[in-house]
Amino acid sequence: MEQLIAPEGLANVVVADTEIGDVRGDEGFYHYREHSAVDLARTRSFEDVWYLFVHGELPGPADLDDFRAATTALRDIPDELTGLLRTAALLGDDRDTLAGLRTVLSAAGPAAHAGPLWDADPDTIRHDTMRVAALTPTVLAALHRIRVGEEPIAPDPALSVAANWLYQVTGRRPAPEHVRAVEQYLIATVDHGFNASTFTARVIASTGADVYAAVCGALGAFSGPLHGGAPDRALDSLDEIARHGDATAWAREQVAARRRIMGFGHAVYRTVDPRSELLRDIAVDLGGPTVDAAVDVERRVVEVLREAHPDQPRYANVEFYAGVVMDACGIPRSMFTPTFAVSRVVGWCANIAEQARSRKIIRPRARYIGPAPTPSAGS
Repeated sequence: MEQLIAPEGLANVVVADTEIGDVRGDEGFYHYREHSAVDLARTRSFEDVWYLFVHGELPGPADLDDFRAATTALRDIPDELTGLLRTAALLGDDRDTLAGLRTVLSAAGPAAHAGPLWDADPDTIRHDTMRVAALTPTVLAALHRIRVGEEPIAPDPALSVAANWLYQVTGRRPAPEHVRAVEQYLIATVDHGFNASTFTARVIASTGADVYAAVCGALGAFSGPLHGGAPDRALDSLDEIARHGDATAWAREQVAARRRIMGFGHAVYRTVDPRSELLRDIAVDLGGPTVDAAVDVERRVVEVLREAHPDQPRYANVEFYAGVVMDACGIPRSMFTPTFAVSRVVGWCANIAEQARSRKIIRPRARYIGPAPTPSAGS
């Protein structure tokens, strides 16, 4: 049988059909179902968009009230996981919060008696995806609080997802402008095509494994610095530039050394990342010296990259301003990537549920390029 050789990284290879959304890299546009993702971030609540990912349509007022009540009831950490939670929180350093989440969610699946997707009906799958998405921010915030020597804060049923996240991480009742800024960030990052973590979730779901297993696999892919692990690194670059004193010279040094400038360039977009534009507007509204510095650095780095790669312009991506916005809202750097995970888990769960409707396992082939095998004796 003839082997079809895919490009490295499966670039531009279509591997599935989806109704969830799409990214149009040449146009600088992405959408959730029929709705512009950026428009949703500017005009809707996170709960509206979460409902869209679960039910395929935006909610009416009564639907939204019911959905908020249902998801609020799923936020609490089961008592049988509290000991494991404290153990997981003390493993590694402050950048290992996602690893702690994987540990806890691995146990949360059996604790919730989550069965394989292969055997589950749509209502059960919907409940399991809502449960893991509702539980994720509570676990992440608790892991952080324990790690810094504070007691976890129980979710407040009167608060939205974004407000609860800020409250449970910082221990302070958040300002409305910070809640809205974080909420817009969460909406803008729920889903973004068949990125590495989403594809990983779908591969695991295609085996018929349970929802928790698929989310844990996605978290493993997401933890890499080339994927979800970049918002804090982009802000680290801003600090490095401040110490250097000259953003243009710093950027030219990075280009000359062939070092990647974190927060710039994207695997899909060939024009401006629309998420970056949204987050820049949010950051400017929040204001402050870090925001002013970021706007100036963005302009200078883009100019240097245009000089170095005139045929392949590279612009600020979502990670560049994500860190600036989260920093302005009081989220510590160690929790930048976990904040990203709070939203992206909703997208993973929608993809898991969609993949579960297929009964075909994802099973590509590899092309062997190693030494020729030695014939077996007697052949």
